[in-house]
Amino acid sequence: MKRTHFFASLAAVAVAAAVPADASERYAVTHTDAQWKAMLGSARYDILRQNGTEPAFSSPLIGEKRPGRYHCAGCKLAVFTSKTKYDSGDGWPSFWDVLPGTTLTRADHELAEERTEVHCRRCGSHLGHIFDDGPPPTHLRYCIDGLALTFVPGAA
Repeated sequence: MKRTHFFASLAAVAVAAAVPADASERYAVTHTDAQWKAMLGSARYDILRQNGTEPAFSSPLIGEKRPGRYHCAGCKLAVFTSKTKYDSGDGWPSFWDVLPGTTLTRADHELAEERTEVHCRRCGSHLGHIFDDGPPPTHLRYCIDGLALTFVPGAA
């Protein structure tokens, strides 16, 4: 990892708040597990509420080129803008930055390599992961499940 990328990554994670560690810390948007399942359907529920992932290259959002905003599929909070979207070639929609104050992060130890999960600040939904191999100016790659997002065309 390049030193500049390390510091950019460290700064981004330090600015982002951590996902609440226990259930007593509430989000602005909450539902019961049964309500989430009914609202989201099984594929989105698996990603947003169970930290799952969709198959690589399966999301139509990868090829989305119009100006607009990408919203959390769980609560409709605008999280990304088309201005920060880029083609990383990794098989999922990728962004080099988020809209300010929209996400929380948490360490993910499920694989041998530690990763950083990205969650919606308003509802706690799992969106994807952050990596430090993105383009300037942040050198970050927000690798996001397409099913975790809805795209709203218009002003970015």
